[in-house]
Amino acid sequence: MKTRAHLITWFVLAVVVGGLPVVGTPAKPAAKVAAPNAAQPAAPIEGAVIPRANGFLGLKLSDNHFVLSFYDAKQKKVAPDVARATLRWPVKYQPADERTVLNPTGDGFTLASLKTVRAPHSFRLYLSLFADGAEQAAESYVIEFQG
Repeated sequence: MKTRAHLITWFVLAVVVGGLPVVGTPAKPAAKVAAPNAAQPAAPIEGAVIPRANGFLGLKLSDNHFVLSFYDAKQKKVAPDVARATLRWPVKYQPADERTVLNPTGDGFTLASLKTVRAPHSFRLYLSLFADGAEQAAESYVIEFQG
């Protein structure tokens, strides 16, 4: 009887210390080690992702102002290939839609608006991109924006 008690004690200690696996508990996955020359994955696109012919657009609200970022096909930030953008969205507090123009910022990668966007930030958004000096939009998008 004394030997059986010793065996149970040793078994419990082995389980608690981690020497024996307990049936039904998942094993810890091995930590992945990146190769020293492995290519770093692209940073995620911030905000609403809008696919376009030569890459992507990322539209987000920053301090209640719209910011539009431009990305290439590999999701790396690039300089805007348009001079400005316009946004239009319906609101409940007035009969006319809200509108704003996004102009280049100092960072060289984004267009931003000066207009403060009132909450709620859930609406259908109409985006148009304009080349320098053009009166017709080069590209247009309709987005269900959830900011």
